Amino acid sequence: MGMLILKKPSVAEFMVKNSRFIAEAVPVDSPESAKAFWHAQKERYDNGGHIVYAFITGPQGNIMGCSDDGEPSGTAGRPMLAVLKGSGLTNVIITAARWFGGTKLGTGGLVRAYSDCARLALENAEVCELVPMEEFSMTIPYNLYDQVKYLFLQYGFTVKSEDFAANITITGEIKAADFPVFKNALQELTRQ
Repeated sequence: MGMLILKKPSVAEFMVKNSRFIAEAVPVDSPESAKAFWHAQKERYDNGGHIVYAFITGPQGNIMGCSDDGEPSGTAGRPMLAVLKGSGLTNVIITAARWFGGTKLGTGGLVRAYSDCARLALENAEVCELVPMEEFSMTIPYNLYDQVKYLFLQYGFTVKSEDFAANITITGEIKAADFPVFKNALQELTRQ
């Protein structure tokens, strides 16, 4: 089983001792896009500034980060990251906004609340398997164009661009698992 990704954003809202939490899980494709989303959330919510986050990206889910964003150290971002790690998801950020309700939750209470934030945001999330893709570029003569297009259909190659010059240069992507067989078929075709 490979890594999972979110199909679309997922939101959860709940109360703990009058403190209100809104947790959001959103698909992202890099640490940069995760941080950009976090900055947007800080602009969006007027909650005294705490927007805690945890993210995981990369095809193996090995690029990660988190921030307590002003909450006591280790009580917020890290617990959310632990939940994310256990979910099998990658290319995802969870942010949590908290509005203080007058009762301090204490460190244990905060850890629990932020762990719940992450869990609840993922509870109803629609996920699917991450399919690693291989980007590929080829240059072919005009007389092979129709046959090559037929290969694309057979192997699920998605064309991103075609450049018609002296020859045709085609760029696109294919599932990494299908790439070796596709490449062989293409070489057979162009050898003729």
